[in-house]
Amino acid sequence: MVCFRLSLVPGSGLVLLCLVLGAVSSYALELNLMNAENATCLYAKWQMNFTIRYETTSKNYKTVTISDFVNATYNGSFCGDGQNGPRIEVQFGSGFSWTVNFTKQVSTYSIENISFSYDTRDNTTFPDAKEKGVFTVHESVALKIPLDDIFRCNSILTLERSDVGQHYWDVHVQAFVQNNTVSTKEFLCDKDKTSTTVAPIVPTTLPSPTTTPTPKEKPEVGSYSVKNGSNTCLLARMGLQLNLTQDKVTSIINIIPNTTNSTGSCHPQTALLRLNSRNIKYLDFVFAVQKNENRFYLKEVNVSMYLVNGSVFSFANNNLSYWDAPLGSSYMCNKEQTVSVSEAFQINTFDLWVQPFSVIQGNYSTAEECSADSDLNFLIPVAVGVALGFLIIVVFISYMIGRRKSRTGYQSV
Repeated sequence: MVCFRLSLVPGSGLVLLCLVLGAVSSYALELNLMNAENATCLYAKWQMNFTIRYETTSKNYKTVTISDFVNATYNGSFCGDGQNGPRIEVQFGSGFSWTVNFTKQVSTYSIENISFSYDTRDNTTFPDAKEKGVFTVHESVALKIPLDDIFRCNSILTLERSDVGQHYWDVHVQAFVQNNTVSTKEFLCDKDKTSTTVAPIVPTTLPSPTTTPTPKEKPEVGSYSVKNGSNTCLLARMGLQLNLTQDKVTSIINIIPNTTNSTGSCHPQTALLRLNSRNIKYLDFVFAVQKNENRFYLKEVNVSMYLVNGSVFSFANNNLSYWDAPLGSSYMCNKEQTVSVSEAFQINTFDLWVQPFSVIQGNYSTAEECSADSDLNFLIPVAVGVALGFLIIVVFISYMIGRRKSRTGYQSV
């Protein structure tokens, strides 16, 4: 328990602010705000994270996820007075701030609006940001709650504006605590009213460990490339579907090309295609040239994904062998393929076409098709069957003709 004394607006006296930071507990933040009479006026505990997409000086886009609030401060949080309602203010990281304002009606109170600010002058968090400065997004919420109730929402609440995504879950808040006692009567958000479980519902994740995973629609096909100077050195076109299993819950995530950035590098023996998006820190496809052979293949996949509960899923496998083709050509597979990175993480590909080496004038070379696409898989056994049948017929006819000639030679004149 960490306590701070804060000076408030003149006339409001001093309050005691007690904070519990639960980085490893079930709640990331817990706030008990007390007034001058040492009585609780506002209570809140919640989890949150933020994703920010920004343009770089090279005209690419990168996405960062902010989920570390261990060193948060709460300057400016106060119980409210006759002119202003209660407010929660949180400062964290390098230049991040988050503010929630509450208002009171006769029998209800409202979560009025939420503001989030970030500073792209922080080169550690926003390397190579094209625009430098402090940016703020404002979201009007205007959610009304009975005055004597505590608002509860275990499900994910998402606010999207411009290039910023805000995610909140495990939210418990009462802005006007009565008689120094936090209410046990809950006012549920709409998502919790229809939910069959109190566990947070993660976007793109199946809601319950006991449910049977349902197929997700085929992902959109995206085109990606890597340049070496002014020349394109790697080409890839594919639809990507990620399958992640944690705690017996399977998440199926389709990569959306329009919100996915591609970078990478090309070398004589290796080539890297790196994808990142709002929730994916990086998804690396590493290609290599086979020793003593004039062929390339997918050797390694590395992934680091931000989950909406604030945790990070990371895994790497550098002992793969997929998408094999001769150097100077490309590899193509239109049918669905599965790259098994681990038992917990697989990648399904659709309409795949990739060339990580020997790209000439930005165009794909002749493709080596995967066995699943080859019509020969079907035609060869059919052709063999037809040929055998035809051979049997020819042998039978030859036998019958030979037998008739043999009988004719022994007839009497």
